[in-house]
Amino acid sequence: MDRKKFLKKSLFGAAGLAAGSNSLQAKKAEPSNSTYDKLMDRVGFNHLPNKEVKTMKSVLHKASTRGNANHGWLNSNHTFSFANYHNPERMNFGVLRVLNDDVVAPAKGFGRHPHDNMEIISIPLEGDLEHKDSMGNTTVIKQGDIQVMSAGTGVFHSEYNKNSDQAVKFLQIWIFPNKRNVTPRYDQIKIDEKKIKNQLHQVLSPSADDEGVWINQNAWFHMGNLEKGKKADYEIKSDKNGVYVFVLDGDVTVEGQTLNKRDGFGVWDTNNINIEADNNAKVLLMEVPMSL
Repeated sequence: MDRKKFLKKSLFGAAGLAAGSNSLQAKKAEPSNSTYDKLMDRVGFNHLPNKEVKTMKSVLHKASTRGNANHGWLNSNHTFSFANYHNPERMNFGVLRVLNDDVVAPAKGFGRHPHDNMEIISIPLEGDLEHKDSMGNTTVIKQGDIQVMSAGTGVFHSEYNKNSDQAVKFLQIWIFPNKRNVTPRYDQIKIDEKKIKNQLHQVLSPSADDEGVWINQNAWFHMGNLEKGKKADYEIKSDKNGVYVFVLDGDVTVEGQTLNKRDGFGVWDTNNINIEADNNAKVLLMEVPMSL
């Protein structure tokens, strides 16, 4: 499938705005066929139970069970239902609605397309990703960066592999906001690798005054680069929240559950979790509200 058909089918069909002018103004009314509404229509909390952990509510998503869409220029693994991948037991984890593990071919990418009322986080894992948007931003994000875009009242953007000789790999994460129709905004930072060594370091929060980027939601992201045998405890900040652990590399054990590369493990109705690296591993923790 070529990029034009892909964008029309997945971004407009699953998460796009109604067809209209080439730009959205903040003062205009929210489109009826918005990103927020399209994704909210499919939200549910009917997770398949994880029977291996008895001490807390949890859900296990092994990497091999994710949805896959290979369009040639884009190979995408979907932890949660997205575009043509629909699994009623894999819709979301609380307000965490999209977790796509994308590989984009050299010099290819997502053409200009719209979003609204969604917090969109991009985390490059390899290569360079060029971003352009209707707010006037033209940037390149690289491995070690984290980017956030609050789509708010509406924004158009494009994402392309900056390089012509290597693929770019990145996570695209979408979270429902706790405020709708805010003024769109963009931010990115470089993560200090020293701060994530053998500890869980905050890279996202609800506050502009805290460490990392911020979003319009009561959510916190932490990242850790753990050497074999190292342990880390994570205390959940709100009793209304759960935490979704995504293994970027290596193998870890979380509360007795063994996780391998690209496995996801969500827990809720608990105050804290313990993580141990079974070998050198890198993990992303996403604490999010379990309901809007």
